[in-house]
Amino acid sequence: MNRRLLLVAYPLLPVSEASAGGAEQVLWTLERELAKRGWHTQVAACAGSHVSGELLATGEIPHALDSFEERAKEHTERVVEECARKNFDMILDHSGHFFRHAGRVEQMVLATLHLPRSLYPADAFRNIAANVHFNCVSDSQLREFPELPRRANVVRNGIAVERFRMGGKRANYLLWLGRVCPEKAPHLAIAAAMKAKMPIVVAGHIYPFASHKQYWEREVLPLIDGEQVRWVPLPPFEEKLQLLRQARALLVSSQIAETTSLVALEAMACGTPVIAFNAGALGEVVPKQAGFIVSGVDEMAVACKLLGEIRSQDCREWVEQHYSGEAMAESYETLMIDLHEQQRWAARRRDE
Repeated sequence: MNRRLLLVAYPLLPVSEASAGGAEQVLWTLERELAKRGWHTQVAACAGSHVSGELLATGEIPHALDSFEERAKEHTERVVEECARKNFDMILDHSGHFFRHAGRVEQMVLATLHLPRSLYPADAFRNIAANVHFNCVSDSQLREFPELPRRANVVRNGIAVERFRMGGKRANYLLWLGRVCPEKAPHLAIAAAMKAKMPIVVAGHIYPFASHKQYWEREVLPLIDGEQVRWVPLPPFEEKLQLLRQARALLVSSQIAETTSLVALEAMACGTPVIAFNAGALGEVVPKQAGFIVSGVDEMAVACKLLGEIRSQDCREWVEQHYSGEAMAESYETLMIDLHEQQRWAARRRDE
C-alpha cells in the first residue's frame, strides 16, 4: 500500500480540534493518529476545518443547516473529482452519506456508521456499490444492521486521552454536556438533578436546526434559573475540561440508541463517573467500576447519591485501556490492511 487515504467528513459541520459533533471529533482524532503512524491523509470537509494532513475544502457551511441536499451534492462532487485525480489506497467515509455514491469512484470505500439504524433512511443500504465495506462502532450498533453487505468488524471510537487530564477539586454540581436536542433530552437530566436535590450545569451547543431551537425554547430554557440549573453555551476546550474534571458526575440522558458516547469517555478520562440511561451502547461504554446504568429519571436521581462508590482512577484506566485514539487508529489500520490484502487476493484470482 502507498498509505494514501482520503477521509470524508459530514458536509455541514467543520472538522477541527474544537468540533462539537461526535463524528467530527472521531474523524479529527483518527486522522491525527493515522498521520502520526505514517499515513498520508487528506480530509474532505467544509471550509474552516483544521486537520493534520491536507484539507480538501468542499464548500462553505450554509447559513441554514436544514438545507442539506444542495450542500451534500456539492460535497460529493468535490470528493468524486479528487478521487479521479489522486491514487488513494482507500476512502474512509465518516459522512454517513458518501457511501451511497461510491459506485462513481474506483477506490475501496470503508464507511463507518456513527448513527443508530433508526436515524438512517429506510432505503439507505439498498443497491450498495461493490467497492463499499462497512464498520460499526459498538456491538449493540452492529446488531441493528443485519442486512449490511460486506460488514467488517466493530472498530470502537476513541478519544485523545492525553487531552483529558485528571486532577483538581470536585465541586458540588452534576453535569450534562452535549448537543441540545430532543434525542439527547437534557430536560430529563435536569429532572433527575432536581429529584436528587443537587445543582446541575447544562453545557453544550444548540445547532441552528429549527427543531433543536424549538426544543430548547420549550423544554430547557424555562428550567434554567442560574442557581439550581446553570447554562454554559458551547464552552471552549479548557472550560469544558474544567467542567468535566470538577463535576460530581456526568449525566447522559439520551433517548436514542447511542452507538458510543464520546462525552462519557471524556468524563471518565477525567476521572469523573457517568450515570447514563440504558440506551444502545451506553452499557458497553460505562462499566460498573466507572458509573451507573439506569432505567429512568428516578433511578438516575438515586445513583447521584451513590457516587462515593466510584474511584476516579478506575474511570481513567477504563478509557485508557479500551477507548484511546491510539487503539482506534490501530484497529482501523489493521482493518484497512486486511481489506487491501483481500482485494489483491481477489484480483489475482480473477487474473488466473
